[in-house]
Order: sequence, then C-alpha cells, then structure tokens
Amino acid sequence: MRICAAAVLSLTLAVGGFAQDVGRMAAAVRAQSEGNRFMGSVLVAQGDKVVFAMSSGWADAEWEIPDSATTKFRLGSLTKQFTAAAILLLEERGELHVDDPMDKYIKDVPAAWQAITLRHLLAHTSGIPDFTAMPVAKEWKVTGPSPSMIFARLRSLPLEFAPGSKFTYSNTGYVFLGWIVELVSGQAYREFVKRNIFEPLGMADSGYDSNIAVIPRRASGYNVGSLGLRNANYIDMRMPHGAGGLYSTTGDLLKWTQALFKGKLLQPASLEKMTTPGKGGYAFGLGVGTRNGRRRFAHAGGVDGFSAFLAYFPASDVTIAVLANVEGPASPQLEEKLEAIYFGE
Repeated sequence: MRICAAAVLSLTLAVGGFAQDVGRMAAAVRAQSEGNRFMGSVLVAQGDKVVFAMSSGWADAEWEIPDSATTKFRLGSLTKQFTAAAILLLEERGELHVDDPMDKYIKDVPAAWQAITLRHLLAHTSGIPDFTAMPVAKEWKVTGPSPSMIFARLRSLPLEFAPGSKFTYSNTGYVFLGWIVELVSGQAYREFVKRNIFEPLGMADSGYDSNIAVIPRRASGYNVGSLGLRNANYIDMRMPHGAGGLYSTTGDLLKWTQALFKGKLLQPASLEKMTTPGKGGYAFGLGVGTRNGRRRFAHAGGVDGFSAFLAYFPASDVTIAVLANVEGPASPQLEEKLEAIYFGE
C-alpha cells in the first residue's frame, strides 16, 4: 500500500481549524486502502477551494508508479451526466428535443419501441433491456461493438415494460443517447464532448478512453482476489460509449460540478430538466436525493478495473470526488465516510 501524505499535510496547515477533520479524512482513506481495497484519489472541496485531497496506492502497480491528483481514471457511469448534458446542449441549439421519439434519429426502430422518447432514455424508463447484463456482453468486451451493432442485436427483443411506466437502470439507453449525439451533431461522441464540454470548461485531463491511444498519466485497472492484486479483465472501450467511456481526474470533476451546477454550461431551463428527479429518484444522468437532510446530486461509476463516485451538495456548495483504479465498493463507501466527517457526523 502506498499513501501520498504530502497534500494532506499542506492542507492541514492551510485550513487551520479544519485540521482535525482533515486528519480524520486521511485516516478514513488509509483504512479504506488496507489490502488495496482502495487505490486512487479523493477530493473534497467547498466551492472551488479544495479542503482535502489525498491519493493512495499505485497508478501502475508493476512499475510502482503512485496514484496522484493528476492521475486519470476511467469514470464508468459517471459518463452518463456528460452524455445528458450533451443532449441538452443540442436541445438548446434547436437540433433536437428531449421529448422527441428515438426513431426520429435512429432508423428501423421496431414498432414496440416507437413510443420511446429521448427523455425515457435519459431517465432509465424506456424498458429497453440492459445489454451489459446479457451473455453477449462477455464477447462484446473483446470485440468492442458500435452502438449500431448493439441496436441491431437488441431490436428484436421485447421491452421489459411500457415506456415511462417504470425505472430500471439501463446502460443501453445511454449508449443510444451517445449515438444520437453523433447522428445529430455529425461529430464522433468523443469529439463532441471534447469541443463542447471539456475544452470550454478547461477540463484538459478529461476525454474518451482508448485501448490504443497513449494517454499520459492514465491509471491501469486492477481487482483484488484471493491471491491479492491482479490486473483487471480487458474491456474494449468502444463498448461503453455514452454510458461509460470517459476518463477524468478529481480536479477536472471539481471543475465540472462548479460549471454544471452554477449555470456555466447549461441554460437555467436545461439545468432544471437535468436535475429534476423522476421515477427512482433519477434525473438525467444524476441520482437526486437527501441524506441526513442534505440534498445531493450523486452518481456511482464502475467499469473493469475502476470505480468512482461523485457527489455535489448544492446548499453548501460541496463536491466530493472519489476515483479508484481497483474494482469494488470502496469508492461509494469512502465517499460516505468523507461526507460524514465533513458534515460533522
């Protein structure tokens, strides 16, 4: 286990009376890191001011390169909030509407699917089965299917329920949304989020992951088994697309929450749509709820070798970001501990 304590010490000196809480947060990270259950980076910020940051473990265990604040991690399903924002940006430009049927953009939609709107896809209420839970997903992790290939395989399947009647989390819907971004904008999904989100917000350490590109400071992914730390299973990053294909850093995620929730990216009406919960307490790419009376917007992410959690508390303007390059529940568990310590519980 490798702990980066320098950032913690400097922050302790900087924040004075908050030093005791910083010490407790550091202890929580160290405890979660035992046995490599957590390797990664965490950040707690009030507004744009970082009050705690710490890294633990290895970005590359074989070369013993440590994780740091600038390490890039796969986001898994944290990608969904960026995809939702991309759809809303296109709506603001008059190029689509969230209540449009999906067959306005995707051709040869079966009759049973024709009632599905983009809103249903955004809110996980479409009824389309989640392809990641199907046996073919094991094959697709190797072959890297395009959204059109996933659509061709699933279009003959019945819906799990009538569109809009239930909430069931489905990665399929967000792959299709990423595809719609491409069809409407004429740009690859990776290019659209780069040009319209990452570059305008100064998120220089974020992008769409690739199995072949050389990406500086990108972490390798791991899991922990009975024999200890192991390299994670391979996944072709073309597969998760708009449901889980992005990478970022804790610092860039702070830029993201500060821009998104303070209206620097979306117009007020769009942000209202994105943050208004529907069935299952889910909005557009965001879970919405309260914990101990605190309203929060949060989402977890998981993809082979990585886990993530991002939470934002609007009343106190607090962001908690946890990015890990080891599989498992450590990220949401650690976020919960950091949250409790920060709010004095």
